[in-house]
Amino acid sequence: MADEAPARDAAERAIDELLADRAPGKTICPSEAARRLGGDEGFRPLMPLVRDVAREMATRGELEVTQGGEVVDLDEVRGPIRLRRPGPGSA
Repeated sequence: MADEAPARDAAERAIDELLADRAPGKTICPSEAARRLGGDEGFRPLMPLVRDVAREMATRGELEVTQGGEVVDLDEVRGPIRLRRPGPGSA
């Protein structure tokens, strides 16, 4: 699909920008990135894209996926997750 790469790039940028605005170790909700892309009314259909991009970023070591403050595998976890940069302050 021709629009998939630009959409993935936009989702990654949204995640990066939101995390850049947070203090080290702080998290974002994937829905924040989806809302940045689709607005308050159009974000829900973008959630699978954001989660897929988060999975790729986690695989590359660029972020961690957490649930209840613990790092989790996005392929195994169910329910609400958070995203953060790895490193000091993220433990």
